[in-house]
Amino acid sequence: MHLQFIGVDPDSHIDESPTAWVDPENADIVIQSYTANDATRALCAQNNAPGHAQLIPDHESVIRVPPRLVPILREACDAAERAKL
Repeated sequence: MHLQFIGVDPDSHIDESPTAWVDPENADIVIQSYTANDATRALCAQNNAPGHAQLIPDHESVIRVPPRLVPILREACDAAERAKL
């Protein structure tokens, strides 16, 4: 599997590097970022979103994306849309 590198948090250090890629085969956006702490995970599990389970399944994660990565995520969204064409 080859991922298309989109970008890395420009203010990150070598050992902390929130990063975005796009999988050109299915247009998934793949994100490496900070793992949410237990308090954040609990807040997510308490949400009342329609059609959303109260628990976070074992096969899913909650991550935090720093605002500095937003422009890179916009670029990843554009790349994902192009991959689906």
